[in-house]
Amino acid sequence: MNITLPDGSIKQVEQGATIADVAASIGAGLAKAAIAGKINGAYADLCAAVPEGATVEIVTQKSPDARHILCHSCAHVLAEAVQILYPGVQIGYGPATDDGFYYDFALPSPLSTEDFPAIEAKMAEIIAKDEPFLREVVTREEAAELFSDQRLKVEHLGELDPDVEITVYRHGDFIDLCSGPHIPSAGLIGAFKLMKVAGAYWKADASREQLTRVYGTAFFKKKDLEEYLHNLEEAEKRDHRKLGRELGIFTMDPMAGVGLPLYLPKGARIIRTLQEWLRRDLYARGYEEVITPHIYNAEVWKTSGHYGYYHDNMYFFNINEGDEENPRLSEYGVKPMNCPGHVMLYKNDLHSYRDLPLRYFEFGTVYRHEMSGVVHGLLRARGFTQDDAHVFCTRDQLVSEVCEILDLVDHIMSTFGFEYSAEISTRPEKSIGTDDMWEHATNVLKEACDRHGLAYDINEGDGAFYGPKIDIKVKDAIGRTWQCSTVQVDFNLPERFGLTYRTEDNTEERPWMLHRAIFGSIERFLGILIEHYAGALPLWLAPVQVAVLPLADRHNDAAEELAAQLRAAGGRVDVFAQNEPMRVKIAKAQSQRIPYMVVLGDKEIENGTISVRSRHEGDQGSWPVDKLVEIIKDAAL
Repeated sequence: MNITLPDGSIKQVEQGATIADVAASIGAGLAKAAIAGKINGAYADLCAAVPEGATVEIVTQKSPDARHILCHSCAHVLAEAVQILYPGVQIGYGPATDDGFYYDFALPSPLSTEDFPAIEAKMAEIIAKDEPFLREVVTREEAAELFSDQRLKVEHLGELDPDVEITVYRHGDFIDLCSGPHIPSAGLIGAFKLMKVAGAYWKADASREQLTRVYGTAFFKKKDLEEYLHNLEEAEKRDHRKLGRELGIFTMDPMAGVGLPLYLPKGARIIRTLQEWLRRDLYARGYEEVITPHIYNAEVWKTSGHYGYYHDNMYFFNINEGDEENPRLSEYGVKPMNCPGHVMLYKNDLHSYRDLPLRYFEFGTVYRHEMSGVVHGLLRARGFTQDDAHVFCTRDQLVSEVCEILDLVDHIMSTFGFEYSAEISTRPEKSIGTDDMWEHATNVLKEACDRHGLAYDINEGDGAFYGPKIDIKVKDAIGRTWQCSTVQVDFNLPERFGLTYRTEDNTEERPWMLHRAIFGSIERFLGILIEHYAGALPLWLAPVQVAVLPLADRHNDAAEELAAQLRAAGGRVDVFAQNEPMRVKIAKAQSQRIPYMVVLGDKEIENGTISVRSRHEGDQGSWPVDKLVEIIKDAAL
């Protein structure tokens, strides 16, 4: 029979061939490296039979999702070990996650991290046996018999659709209800570690039993686990919530509400510096700044579609627009997005093809009702400011406009030293717009990336219902990936608000609309920057660039004069005039990640010099003041 390989080539294999057989027919090296496969895009075990005409892909340890399969298998090993160590335990689910895996248990006695060494030792014994994971298809009755002593499994069986194929996996004496796939045998688990324990409701339903959830992670190689644990330690040190508090950048006060950051002077200074830098650049690129309200009458949100599609994520309230005798309540909504305001500004005037492209930008603060469980410092807030812009253009201008946006992305990301990649999300099942519009818009995004030399992945069917998009993902100093910039084509709002422009042929046409945000949200981008730089922001962005450290009280006046001179050059300067030992002042400046420290004493005042210490390079010796002034001036972007 014939099958298709990922490169599109056709290969002939025997009827009834498995994924392992396909790998062997390609080469002995691939057969040895194979751990699983894909049949028509769906993951399957090596022993899975391949149907005629299927597209088959071999999964090796180097494949992107190989570790996901490994972690799922390690979750089974965890459940097997717990079942041996805790007789009578009821086992729930054990899926892989982005970082590893977890398994839920109903235990006869409490479990804590102090129990991890014993569990890990038992897991190591199981892995050392290198027994295979064996898949079986069973009937519902057979499954009920196999798990007669496992009430959670029996309960789950009763909730499955009658037509669902039921599969179990055996591993030695352990058996679990599972759809797979798994690695061929446990010996492939090269390294693992249990990470934490938490409570979790059965099937995430708060009305059901609370279980004990044990989290872990696994890798094919020990060095990868060591690197992962090192990065976790680094990430903890870099946590923007911790550093934001220690460096006096922002705070979260429960009285203010969940997900609503309060910026201290240093935080406000950073944000304004970012905005002023980007604002200058946007003006130079032909953008025009606008300002729109924070609230709109509900009719705006009904017209835009947000009232129906996004209502639960918005904040609505009533305003009496009448008087006490004749009350007239009108419903208003706080904006979760800036786009309707920009659309109304476009509609405020008549436009011809000569006016396009029209580029509006705004540092617009928006509010979204995020669930409290997902709110996470600045990275996921309820109130945040977007560096938002909307481009209104003709069909023929789309490619050049997207290219211009990608050029801006490159400028910003390279300024901060970020590596980045792109992902294009295509038409979902439910969407608006014609086939021609979707095809043209998607091809525009691809062509713009190609022109820019920007590699991209395709995320099939994950575009918004109103148009395809490009998502930009950046990699930080410790290898984590963050979603930042977005470029989105929108067929929806121009149609809903009836936007038009006069063509060269003197007819009316609908403009094309692009949404774009480069930082994404300024809060999120700031959180990423804090973690990327471990709080030590570059000189041009640091809220305090120079700390002047007078040796004694008699040097304070000279220190203030020096600070005034540096501020006149555009520097951001603090004078540490407290009566403290110099070592304490230096330690404080270091802990605040201030780029330069200037020591001022009798000798420096007499010689008209300063003793300089760099945050990164240590003692720099004696400098003329003008040298530091020039460094401050040159740092301004």
